[in-house]
Amino acid sequence: MELFSNQPGDEGLPGRERALVMAAVMTSTLMAVFDGTMINIALPSMARAMQVSADTAIWFANGYLLSAAMTLAIFAALATRFGFRPIFLFGLATFTVTSLGCALATSAEVLTGMRILQGIGGAATLSIAPAILRSVFPGRLLGRILGLNALLIAASTAIAPVLGGTLLDTLSWQWLFAINVIPGGIALLLASRAIPRKASVNKEPFDAAGALLSALLLGALIMAANSLSGTHGATHAISTETKGWALLALASGSAFIWQIRRARKPLLPPVIFTNGRFTLAALTSLASFVSQGITFVALPFLFQSVYGYSPFAAALLFTPWPVGIILVAPHAGRLADKYSPALISTGGLLIFVAGLALLATLPDHASVWDIGLRSLVCGLGFGCFQSPNNREMLSNVSREYAGYASGVLAIVRTFGQCLGAAVVGVLLALMATSATQALEEQAVRFGLWVAVGASTLAVAISLSRLRKAAQAHA
Repeated sequence: MELFSNQPGDEGLPGRERALVMAAVMTSTLMAVFDGTMINIALPSMARAMQVSADTAIWFANGYLLSAAMTLAIFAALATRFGFRPIFLFGLATFTVTSLGCALATSAEVLTGMRILQGIGGAATLSIAPAILRSVFPGRLLGRILGLNALLIAASTAIAPVLGGTLLDTLSWQWLFAINVIPGGIALLLASRAIPRKASVNKEPFDAAGALLSALLLGALIMAANSLSGTHGATHAISTETKGWALLALASGSAFIWQIRRARKPLLPPVIFTNGRFTLAALTSLASFVSQGITFVALPFLFQSVYGYSPFAAALLFTPWPVGIILVAPHAGRLADKYSPALISTGGLLIFVAGLALLATLPDHASVWDIGLRSLVCGLGFGCFQSPNNREMLSNVSREYAGYASGVLAIVRTFGQCLGAAVVGVLLALMATSATQALEEQAVRFGLWVAVGASTLAVAISLSRLRKAAQAHA
């Protein structure tokens, strides 16, 4: 297989070691995607089993998201100092052990605590996974391996709801977590054997102040987004809880920018953003994930509340989207190794915008085939966009800063999806005092048009980098 072949001048690891590292990294990614997707399906069952309210059960999901978001940048910086190996092994071990802890939890408090720790382990692996792949694969294969990674995530997204529903029907919710233990142990063995050790430890002082401020900033943004999507009255949420979290985010964000400008070894070096191609790729990714986040939250309301499908049928209606990604992501990654990644990802975004517009204009009595084809267009477009854009980000920083770039990639993905979910929550909450099916449908369809707008913004940002590249070659 070409991914594991060696050519003169190849940087990274020999083919056999590459295969082991790829297996470890992709197994950890697979577990994280499954865990994040299946838990949402199980929340009602878990709430009933533990005899807690829905608001309490929500923290089984939010605790993981919050702790992961707060530590993504920290682990990216720690990996640059200590190397990828110890951070990845720590994260994978933490995720695996706490998965067992979640499965054995007998109270909501213990389960929430385990989920918070599990989020920390997930952040440690996800924040540096693309950087590890870049460090072990030669540059000529970077697009291809990122395309395969995108394919894995898409396939996991498609399978997870079905697998989660099957586990819930045949076993119990505990198996949603216990299923991670054996793959996690195998991945640990592979990673400990194949991921190379760093030659020396960076003796520069760690930016503890920057770490604290980044955690406050990212955590406050997540909490602000969660409060925006509350259903207990948007006016109250915006004037009190949301305002408080937003002020905390503003204050900690301002302090964080000041800190990274003055620190000798900042948590997130500003120098990586001086490369315009990296910055524009990151902004393009943020806007596109906002769009995806809106769509993934809005469509279940459309499918279930408007069209009347069951939750399981609604989950199946999502399948064409990841199938589209599976069909094109590896080919897009391969093309990005030969041609302009920015050009390919821009073309994918244009297809994505068209697919979202098709979903926003679904008729009142759409057939399954009609919904599926429109979702498939979205998946084809996003598959063409994602891996070339990730390649553009990672290839436009030096290997020294690859860990930081990988962390930025994870952060923009997390916050893009979170902000997208908040947009839908706000639109639905604004109509909570007079909820009718017609008003809910209106809010959801408006949300889909907001997604079209966000993806159009992503196209505009992406086109600007093409213009800059053309000017540079003129």
